Amino acid sequence: MSNTSRLANPQDLVPALKDISKALFTATGTGPLPRTTIGLIQLRAGQIVGNTYLTVLHTTNLRRAGDTEERITGVATWRDAPYYTPAERAALALVEAVLQPSTQGERVPDALYAEVAEHYDDEGIAALAVAIGQVNFFVPLALIGKPLPGVSPAEQWNKS
Repeated sequence: MSNTSRLANPQDLVPALKDISKALFTATGTGPLPRTTIGLIQLRAGQIVGNTYLTVLHTTNLRRAGDTEERITGVATWRDAPYYTPAERAALALVEAVLQPSTQGERVPDALYAEVAEHYDDEGIAALAVAIGQVNFFVPLALIGKPLPGVSPAEQWNKS
């Protein structure tokens, strides 16, 4: 295993990325969603795309926010784990629907949208979409740049 990532810091390579990142974090951090809900869906997104860096990052963030080990480890099997509220379950179902191909037509069918709408108003649904989009925005950098799991942002990128 290499002790550096494949890329230099993407914010050095694409300076506008700093402003984009800040805007995305502001959009998710100041909306109506609980921080733990955002963390759960972003952890699930990291698991879905099979990226250790994102999974470790969002696991660490949830721990720092005080979430329990049972809830954090249960995300991978959330459907049969007893740790989540109905609203969190709807959010986890939504992130899976958005990020996984569907063999049965629409990725987000009307029934799923109705389930999500039982727990979130329009502002909340839009915030869920942005939170899913935020983590998904960084997936290519995580897969291509291969930052090191558990290493601070200042130290994770190759110093090329």
